[in-house]
Amino acid sequence: MAVQAVVFGYHDVGVRCLRVLLDAGVAVPLVVTHRDSPDERIWFGSVAQLAQSRGIETLLSEDMDRLRERIRAISPEFMFSFYYRRMLPPEVLALARKGAFNMHGSLLPKYRGRAPVNWAILKGESETGATERVPIGPDETAAEVLAKVSDAAETVLKRSLPHLLAGTASLKKQDLSKGSYFGARRPEDGRIDWSKSALEIHNLVRAVAPPYPGAFTDKMKILRTALSAERRAPAGERGPYREGDEWFAVCGDGKVLRLLELEPRE
Repeated sequence: MAVQAVVFGYHDVGVRCLRVLLDAGVAVPLVVTHRDSPDERIWFGSVAQLAQSRGIETLLSEDMDRLRERIRAISPEFMFSFYYRRMLPPEVLALARKGAFNMHGSLLPKYRGRAPVNWAILKGESETGATERVPIGPDETAAEVLAKVSDAAETVLKRSLPHLLAGTASLKKQDLSKGSYFGARRPEDGRIDWSKSALEIHNLVRAVAPPYPGAFTDKMKILRTALSAERRAPAGERGPYREGDEWFAVCGDGKVLRLLELEPRE
């Protein structure tokens, strides 16, 4: 008889990791995912669509009491959470008879919480991952890094799944004192503060570049930038200025940022 697992999941990581379970022959009687927000641009894969295409019961409910009763009725051996956006309470996790496991897009215990890839770029990290480390290039965007993190998540789950199911996986307790926690990000968090350093603004632009909502000023969206150490800042106020066909910006540390891709703001 196949091993049975309930899955909580969302986003590309959720799609790819759910597919790993199904391809490995794990029976998934229930998938819990989120209802897509009308305020969010949905550019990523749908866990709900994958589950429904496989005939799996799919719940979009946020009602933990209802979910708890449904999971209790199933009495699964395992529970997996793949990029699910809510923290599961202990009483729900306890319903998995043999173990509950989470796949998170950071090198835990750092960057626990929401939007881990975006926060890692915003904070200037040079690497992140999903158990397996992946580098963050100095000009890479969140979408580019997330693609690498998704690859890592799939690779790690394929490698670890037999050991998790057999109960032979080596478990390591996290030292939360060495970690960090960040909340959800909102589109308005992309507003540029020109008093920040050129590097901080460059990191913000990378962290929220499309398909995320983008960094912006009152008049324009700034979608791609480059540090311009050799250029001297002209006298005057901080912020964007134009030289011929090129745009630049003076930042709070007196350094100049090259603005490579712009859009007028509606």
